[in-house]
Amino acid sequence: MLIEKRAEVRSRVLRVMTDDGVLLAVHDRGPQTAPRTVVFLHGFCLTHASWADQIASLSGRYRSSVRVISYDHRGHGRSGAAPTSTYRIERLAEDLSQILAAARVRGQVTLVGHSMGGMTALAYMGRRDRPVEPHGLVLVATAAGKLGERGLGRLLATPLAAALPGLVEHAPDRVVRALAGLVCATLERWRGRAHSTRLAAVVVTALTTTPVRTAVGFLPSLRAHDQYAALAGIQARTIVVSGGMDPLVPPVHGRDLAAGIRGARHVHVPRAGHMLPQEAPYVLNDAICRAMATEHCGEGSDEGQGPAAGRQAVPARRLATAIESSRAKSVIGEGLSAWR
Repeated sequence: MLIEKRAEVRSRVLRVMTDDGVLLAVHDRGPQTAPRTVVFLHGFCLTHASWADQIASLSGRYRSSVRVISYDHRGHGRSGAAPTSTYRIERLAEDLSQILAAARVRGQVTLVGHSMGGMTALAYMGRRDRPVEPHGLVLVATAAGKLGERGLGRLLATPLAAALPGLVEHAPDRVVRALAGLVCATLERWRGRAHSTRLAAVVVTALTTTPVRTAVGFLPSLRAHDQYAALAGIQARTIVVSGGMDPLVPPVHGRDLAAGIRGARHVHVPRAGHMLPQEAPYVLNDAICRAMATEHCGEGSDEGQGPAAGRQAVPARRLATAIESSRAKSVIGEGLSAWR
């Protein structure tokens, strides 16, 4: 249910009340009558702000021809908190469904999900009662399941991870604050590997604004996440993007997704980690463009290069070099343009 709306020239802030009483903060940019809509789904312990580069690119490239929707998951950012028992991927898929209905999303829709947001998109695609059938799908540093078997995700399979949600739910605030300190200290060491000031800022903001009850509350659902059965039924034009140095969701998950979804393409970025929206923004910008199947992909402007029939995908070594150079946009565009 849409209960509040603040109008601006090109952007609106919506407050969507879910059927279980949680207020979700939704940012809606561009005309509601646009022929295409892109919906961004952020990752675990992040917010809609993690998509700033991609939203700016879409707004500059397509202007009024694309509507852009981004929002904070329940328990994240400016969205309301909820009972820990509702911190599940399936519930996030239901939230997405209700946002699409409340915002009256029409036309060609592309879902773009990073990490837990990608899992939400997959869970949505596995539902039978979808209010909108996506035309495009971009899955970034995400997985269909088996998180407890690979990479740092194996920590989800430990007894401590299983016990934390119950502990936090009933623990005094001082215990929760102590746990927060431990979590932040651990992730702060990981932040030290950030490749840019912007990436570091995104991670720090996530650590300082996400409630511990939210972070811990989602752990059982992440551990149990399994959407492998839904992959074969996905008809959306799909691009999967993985970072070769991602310790949280190793690229083997991306290969699983590409193999399971008919016609999907896997873009492997060898030197990138988990935070691909900040580490490889040009890759994602062009992947979104290709998933939308528009004619304006390539050089990053409204007059960008069109399809290049017969071109071969860029080798992984060349792509990795491109990301670190000013030629990134054109080379990545060439690699993806082989798939139209």
